[in-house]
Amino acid sequence: MESSTGRTPADRTTVAVVGGGPAGMVLGLLLARAGVDVTVLEKHGDFLRDFRGDTVHASTLTLLDELGLGPSFAEVPHQLMGKVQVVTDGGTATMADLSRLPGAHKHIALVPQWDFLDLLADAGKREETFTLVMNAEVVGLVKSGTRVTGVRYRTPDGSSHALAADVVVAADGRGSTVRREAGLSVRKFGAPMDVWWFRIPRHPDEPANGLGRFSRGSGLALIPRGDYYQCAFLIRKGSDERLRAEGIESFRKRVAVLAPWIADRMGTVESWDDVKLLDVKLDRLRRWHGDGVLCIGDAAHAMSPIGGVGINLAVQDAVAAARILAGPARRGAVTPEVLAKVQRRRWFPTAVTQAFQRRIQDTFLRRTLEGGSVGTGGRMPRAVALLQRFPVLQAVPAYVVAIGLLPEHAPDFARRAPEHITRS
Repeated sequence: MESSTGRTPADRTTVAVVGGGPAGMVLGLLLARAGVDVTVLEKHGDFLRDFRGDTVHASTLTLLDELGLGPSFAEVPHQLMGKVQVVTDGGTATMADLSRLPGAHKHIALVPQWDFLDLLADAGKREETFTLVMNAEVVGLVKSGTRVTGVRYRTPDGSSHALAADVVVAADGRGSTVRREAGLSVRKFGAPMDVWWFRIPRHPDEPANGLGRFSRGSGLALIPRGDYYQCAFLIRKGSDERLRAEGIESFRKRVAVLAPWIADRMGTVESWDDVKLLDVKLDRLRRWHGDGVLCIGDAAHAMSPIGGVGINLAVQDAVAAARILAGPARRGAVTPEVLAKVQRRRWFPTAVTQAFQRRIQDTFLRRTLEGGSVGTGGRMPRAVALLQRFPVLQAVPAYVVAIGLLPEHAPDFARRAPEHITRS
């Protein structure tokens, strides 16, 4: 078996990263630039998955600049989003104006996640201590007593393999195999909604802003993606099966009533195969680590899709983890106390962001989905109206979404001069 980096995977590494998403790939690249032997295990054969988070936030764009990857990212086809707006029964309003952000990047970049991950993989291949193994599905942990000492993974031919490691980092998402096998306790906050993802054509003259539409019993978000919109239709938690039984035409009509200006495009959603369910979760591990194991990103804290901040938090977890782990990993001294430092660093921005999401879920979204009014009588909700009266306040949600409460910067060992990465 050969890794995607052209090297035969060894049976031992210093850090095994489970999951080749944004958090896993950023962590792998940064640790490799610190000279740490790191192996990233990705269960799929490529990064081509639809309806994954495709936002690269302002703080991540700054990180790419610090890593010397800014020029290469600029060559990847993408769109820039500078505002987030909502349409309620009381009118259209701007919720976040990213032009008010500090720094060079006053926008969010919208790029297919596979292109972003391919760029990180290509950068990783330039590092001698970086190994990426595709088609490697982690199925369990290897332990010595209570200490995690590696992982077991399976390849498509059905064969099983073991990879020994000084530390295993779970970056395998909200359904994390690693966190389940490690027996880490999860605190669940619940969510009032699930999301149907689908896409419709976008006209060239339409604004390149993120748009939310909310009315009694309904909610819809439209994310501009070049010639199409990636759409998120909110449904009440657990109602997927019942609503699908009503037929695809019923769904088209629901969207058309909520957003009449896209009614003529709903025919492009031909069947339920074009509508993917996101089971929304909002949870957080009480303890993100054990002896020899650490969870980051959604594996440590599943985020609601509100604000699209999950990827940003995951990437920042990865940067903090790389900075904290690099030295001890080189010395073979990654103790539980070292792993605990990652949680201490990242707990506050995670908990506060989740508290904001819970507040929005349990007041505005729950009331909306249960048929409550959303800016009726020509009036906008009070908080929305305040943002319109004092536009400078639109910088606050812009900062929380696009930068985050505790932005992380590349450690010195990972920084490089700007360069063009040859794409494989």
